[in-house]
Amino acid sequence: MKAIMGEKLGMTQIFDEESNVIPVTVIKAGPVRVVQVKTEATDGYDAIQIAFKPMKASKANQAQAGHYAKAGLDPYRHLLEVRVDDASGFKPGQEITVGDVFETGTKADVTGYTKGKGFAGVMERHNFKGQGASHGAHRVHRAPGSIGAASTPSRVFRGKRMAGRLGGTRQTHLNLEVAAVDAERNLLMLRGAVPGPKGAVVVIREAVKANA
Repeated sequence: MKAIMGEKLGMTQIFDEESNVIPVTVIKAGPVRVVQVKTEATDGYDAIQIAFKPMKASKANQAQAGHYAKAGLDPYRHLLEVRVDDASGFKPGQEITVGDVFETGTKADVTGYTKGKGFAGVMERHNFKGQGASHGAHRVHRAPGSIGAASTPSRVFRGKRMAGRLGGTRQTHLNLEVAAVDAERNLLMLRGAVPGPKGAVVVIREAVKANA
């Protein structure tokens, strides 16, 4: 499994050879550093830990500083473990760029956290149509209405669609086409939308269902 971390920069558009407009999300992907290599012999499985976005050494606690020091690196802000088929080809401190992971025309899965929108009512959160606004309806136009039964079962079932926190959830978009790769500037352009606001950190992996 190939993967890299990146920062969402926003959306724009590019043109193909036939001058067709392609909407793309631009991600500053990597470079990332290998912090730890795990093998079948030492850990029971093969994986690597990659780090993204350096941070000041004064911001790291002792555990973080010691972990990065083993790899000869300064502390990083984000750390991710990625399973690989064979970890023998990696070593601590190694740099991985977007050009090492993706090329134009391939597919990618992107995982991030959606925009948090705070507390929302049922019309915003679940697309309820609202109550009647004609005669007899008081100021309850956006209220959810009845939420439970009477004496049987005398409770509200778990999972009932009601007002609550909207957004800020982990979400993965599958099979996004890699429209372009700018290896010199570490830019990855994916066709379509990617979860999260501008500046959000996302994880981009090679698509697991590309041939499905």
